Amino acid sequence: MTTIAIVGAGLIGRAWATIFASHGCEVALYDVAEGAAQAAHAHIGTNLAELAGHGLVRDPAGAHARIRVAASLEDALAGADLVQENGPETVEAKQALFAAMDALCPPETILASSTSFIMASVFSEPLEGRARCLVAHPVNPPHLVPIVELAPAPWTDPEVVARARAIYEQAGQVPIVLRKEKPGFVLNRLQAVLLAEAFRLVGEGVASAEDVDKTIRDGLGLRWSFMGPFETIELNAPGGIPDYCRRYGASLTRMVADSQSGDPFGEATVATVMSEWPGTQSVERVKRLSDWRDGRLAALQAHKRGAARKPD
Repeated sequence: MTTIAIVGAGLIGRAWATIFASHGCEVALYDVAEGAAQAAHAHIGTNLAELAGHGLVRDPAGAHARIRVAASLEDALAGADLVQENGPETVEAKQALFAAMDALCPPETILASSTSFIMASVFSEPLEGRARCLVAHPVNPPHLVPIVELAPAPWTDPEVVARARAIYEQAGQVPIVLRKEKPGFVLNRLQAVLLAEAFRLVGEGVASAEDVDKTIRDGLGLRWSFMGPFETIELNAPGGIPDYCRRYGASLTRMVADSQSGDPFGEATVATVMSEWPGTQSVERVKRLSDWRDGRLAALQAHKRGAARKPD
């Protein structure tokens, strides 16, 4: 049985524990903050029950029983096949955590970080066991959005990447492997371009923020929920991808060039967005809408699991 150590029991750590335990792994949960792991353990029980209600977890009680709260970092790491680190998003924190984990873990243990932007080479270079370190970047919420970006450092052992990929696949995730390091990895870079253009369109007075959201939610997002960008454009021209690029490449290039200037996230543009955005921004609103989002994602994930596979 695969044994997983979750270091950091916040939102992402809880989700990872939910994922691994619900797919038969033994999970040790640790957080440096007193009481955080215990609170996370209780929250995970609720998560598992909700997922079971959507048919995404078969035995929530059994999964919850496979998660234990570790008394210390050393206790959490004992016997782990893979460590999923979810500590603070700073270079200094990653360097300190990985140095400690590298010193405590046997050489065969894989050390993976959930970091959203920091490349593995930044925090693993001086480590004796740097060849077993990589980034495994999930998407929030990881227990409902299965993509995980495996981003090795230049010195990460390919066999480590292969073993990590197999573990994430065993846990029902959809891992992709970056062939070289790139800040922000793949998903965040794609998201950044879309977000920048969305803010520009509102800031320039082209469309309202709500209408830009509708364009994704009721337009592009419907296709993108089961097709990627290359799959999409293959079907948008009779001759597939090369034909699409011949027909529309020049126009797309002009639009991209037109979107390169200025700061799309500046105060004036943000003020324009918020002047017409419904609802007061608050912690309570974010929590309420996050719960609604998670329910919708669970229903979508359940549908996708039962959907027919794409023909060749």
